[in-house]
Amino acid sequence: MKKRNLKLIVGMLVVTMVGGAFVGCGSKESTGEEQLINISGSSAIFPLMEKSIEGFNAKNPDYTINAQAGGSGTGLTQVLEGTVNIGNSDIFAEEKLDEAKAKELVDHQVVAQGFAVAVSKNLGVTNLTKDQIGKIFSGQVKNWNEVGGPDKEILVIHRPASSGTRATFVKTVLGGDKALENDAIGATQDANGSVKTAMEQNDGAISYLGLAYLQGDAKDTLTGVAIDGVTPEKANITTGKYVFWSWGHMYTKGEATGLSKTFIDYVLSSDNVEAVEELGFISGSEMKVK
Repeated sequence: MKKRNLKLIVGMLVVTMVGGAFVGCGSKESTGEEQLINISGSSAIFPLMEKSIEGFNAKNPDYTINAQAGGSGTGLTQVLEGTVNIGNSDIFAEEKLDEAKAKELVDHQVVAQGFAVAVSKNLGVTNLTKDQIGKIFSGQVKNWNEVGGPDKEILVIHRPASSGTRATFVKTVLGGDKALENDAIGATQDANGSVKTAMEQNDGAISYLGLAYLQGDAKDTLTGVAIDGVTPEKANITTGKYVFWSWGHMYTKGEATGLSKTFIDYVLSSDNVEAVEELGFISGSEMKVK
């Protein structure tokens, strides 16, 4: 933990605990003396929050920004309830909330983010079709030798229903067919980080996660497969050729004000470009599709 005011709350916290812990903090904004904000939501965008908070606090050491990863659904619910100042999401609020509730939130699209269907490099599987992926996640294909890999049982790792990454996967890769995400098989992990850890511990596993989690040491053990021959890389994402991507949203209840607005502006600023690129995110200005 760093000595300056940066405080990162990593991983999934119990929602009721978060609500109780954050309610008092959020009240500072209304006094005009806001020195602290709380952020929760998408674990896919969480690495960007970590990096951005570090950069922001290097320039603004008198402020405290708490960030946690608890899933897009959690972030949207908590910002709507007022228990956090910003709710991060991989999906549009109207895809998770009813129309009236979604209209209470203001969307700040900060980046485009790519995802990948990931497998162990040991399998030697570098490409899967959408049809093969659907059959794997539904349990119709159970061994890697059925899709060009070795004779090894497949372990499917799902995300929970609240996950924006899961919603994006179903929408873009499974063609919207929720029945192909068969939770009765395999295992479920709450966040991108825990998916990565579980996959590194079982080389027969398959799952999906943000490209930010396939950087660094993960490159030695995991790989994002091509989908129908199209690889998960920036050039293919910006043109829309690679389908498994979404906008990264930072939602506020009403217009962003105070420290919330200042931090969102920093995330979007040229001062933060290095963090965006280092983690494999894409600035909205580089996207050729919407």
